[in-house]
Amino acid sequence: MKKIFLSLLLAAGLLSSCDMDKQPVGTLDGENAIQTLEDAARYRNGIYSGLRGYAASGFFTDIEIQMDMFQATNLVGNRGILFASGDIRTNSGETASYFSALYSRIASINYFLGKTTPLMEACEDPEEKLTFERYIGEARFARAYYNAGLLDRFAPAYSAEMLDAPGMGIAIVTEYYPTSDRSLYPGRSTQKESYQFIEEDLEYAYNALVAYEKVDDSAVVPMSPYVSSYTVEALQARVALLKTDYAAAAKYAQDVIDSQMYALATPNNYNAMWLNDNSDEILFLPYESSPDEVGSAIGTRWISIYDDRADYIPSYQCLAMYDDTDVRFDSYFDVRNLNFSGTVIPCFNFYKFPGNPDLRVTASSNNIVNKPKPFRLSEMYLIAAEANAMLGNTELANNALNTLRKNRHTAYVNENFTGNNLIAEVRNERTMELIGEGFRMSDLRRWKQGFTRNPSHPEQPAIESQLWPSTTTISYQPDDYRYTWPIPSTELEVNPQMKGQQNPGW
Repeated sequence: MKKIFLSLLLAAGLLSSCDMDKQPVGTLDGENAIQTLEDAARYRNGIYSGLRGYAASGFFTDIEIQMDMFQATNLVGNRGILFASGDIRTNSGETASYFSALYSRIASINYFLGKTTPLMEACEDPEEKLTFERYIGEARFARAYYNAGLLDRFAPAYSAEMLDAPGMGIAIVTEYYPTSDRSLYPGRSTQKESYQFIEEDLEYAYNALVAYEKVDDSAVVPMSPYVSSYTVEALQARVALLKTDYAAAAKYAQDVIDSQMYALATPNNYNAMWLNDNSDEILFLPYESSPDEVGSAIGTRWISIYDDRADYIPSYQCLAMYDDTDVRFDSYFDVRNLNFSGTVIPCFNFYKFPGNPDLRVTASSNNIVNKPKPFRLSEMYLIAAEANAMLGNTELANNALNTLRKNRHTAYVNENFTGNNLIAEVRNERTMELIGEGFRMSDLRRWKQGFTRNPSHPEQPAIESQLWPSTTTISYQPDDYRYTWPIPSTELEVNPQMKGQQNPGW
């Protein structure tokens, strides 16, 4: 892959709600910051801190309120309204902040790789060399994770017809070389080049971590605070699904499932995964402790520290998806009495991220902090189900679907679906399982589906008059341009290589 230089990152300010503006713990600066394995280990802490902040950021929650499963209430103020109303613009500071933050993280990783790779190559101690390679593999995983986020948000959905179209991928940055020379700023690559670059990073990461795990496999456990080879495969499965490479997606997802290192949460312990951040189905659980590492308030987009407030509530369409035997309903939704200027209305709130009691600063005050869970075994079952359904492997798709459902319902009898019915069931299950975790926009545009929000709440009619008017009846067509965020206008203005490379529709 041709090396290109890092553009000057001008937009550094971020939304306070997204938690991506904090300097990673352990970050080192300067030309000579990384000279030893110990230096690399300290910088590595910063990379993991960055992963934690990213996975718990508005980059994922804002996608959810942009789509169809949630509605804004009159308590919202302006929090997230740009997304909920579909009024995103090329000069929107929110999307520009996410764009800038991701490239800033990539720049930090490129700095680390530029310093540690020569040290690894020159290292003569086999044990230290293997550890260097592990750190480099973790860093390249992180770079792939961020680039996949950019590709999923700021580039059009994968299309075989668009693979080689110029300027429809991401700007590929492999070197840390900040400069004000605009002639060195990178333009956008093709989609083919973008996916290839991400896949190469993940392949390197996988091989490096497999080699290290032959000596020390302590990271190959549920809820590991470190990335393992199975975490890499989970991201490989996700990326393959993005590009509709169903054979690869099924293969990677099945590898994780067949490892038997992880186990789906059962109806009896499902709630512990969300309240206490404790489940054997979590592949990677970034380190966070109270009170020194608190800050990832994932649930505040939907619930407040005040029990009578909520910015966004689930739509009736969302609530109606779950049947009486589904344990997810009680884990995800909770009735609260919302106070609208003295008018108190009981209604369901989205309670998937309720705040871990162990992460509270004080025992009596819920700061709504949960650890992010960016990779779970349930997603692998859903990827296996979708990929096999699309490939026509009906038995394999039904097996994956039934296994997941058996662990989400107190009473479940296996069912077998075929054709379009199977695909519809898999898609519904994916929606119910992953709601609130930042997948919805990516899923709808991959499935080529639109939506229209329905403000009706037949079981809670009083809430209908308290929904934010500009967000109640938003419609997206299957090919709606808003399924892709715009390249920030500031980037287009300062970067001559991106001239004419705005996303279609913007």
